[in-house]
Amino acid sequence: MNVEVAQASRLGGRRINQDRAAYARSDTSLLLVLADGMGGMPRGEVAAQHAVDRLLAAFRAAAQPRLADPAGFFRQAMTAAHEDIQAYARKHLLGNPPGTTCVACLLQEGTARWAHVGDSRCYLLRKGSVVARTRDHSLVQELLDQGLLPAVDPLRFVERGVLTNCLGGWETPSVEIGPPLCLQSGDVVLLCSDGLWGQLAEAEFAAALCDNPLEQAVAALAQAAEWEGGAASDNVTLLAARWLG
Repeated sequence: MNVEVAQASRLGGRRINQDRAAYARSDTSLLLVLADGMGGMPRGEVAAQHAVDRLLAAFRAAAQPRLADPAGFFRQAMTAAHEDIQAYARKHLLGNPPGTTCVACLLQEGTARWAHVGDSRCYLLRKGSVVARTRDHSLVQELLDQGLLPAVDPLRFVERGVLTNCLGGWETPSVEIGPPLCLQSGDVVLLCSDGLWGQLAEAEFAAALCDNPLEQAVAALAQAAEWEGGAASDNVTLLAARWLG
């Protein structure tokens, strides 16, 4: 498996970076994970770290060297991460468990398979275009689905950050799992927090990641999104992998 990986994270205008991203490899598989702690709840960065740690640990234990059941893996690992966050809240006597988004993508046997909770996204980019991406678990997405925001730019909608699904919190999360997507040489898989996609157009970062050295493009996009957000910029985190066959 020939894959190039790059990542970047910037603080933006926030006091704490609540984004977390990491990856793990076996001989035949690569798992990418990104989580964005929810700022409206206490210790979102802790929830995000729990999510990333749990998925990477589960991957290292199960990928011998491949995952036999990716869908089952995602459901079990994300549910376990949710339970870890709730256990942390009980141990530390928090009134409300912290919450986080989580998106993960498995590259294995020439395919990409992703799962997510919340509005952190995974994209499959090919030749400068978006081939597929996750569907946000958010209020704005529900309103768009119902045709109630036809005249409003969803990126500027005041309630854009309201999530309908997360790890942690009181509600049981619903883990959405996408179908296997066949990879072609040069394809880029991008995981990102809303600090990126909420500031830059998809066409802009798709072209940048497909047409430039990956590490250079990832760093430049993180900086551009932070600059675009100005003093109120959210944390910006990207984790990208270029499939080389």
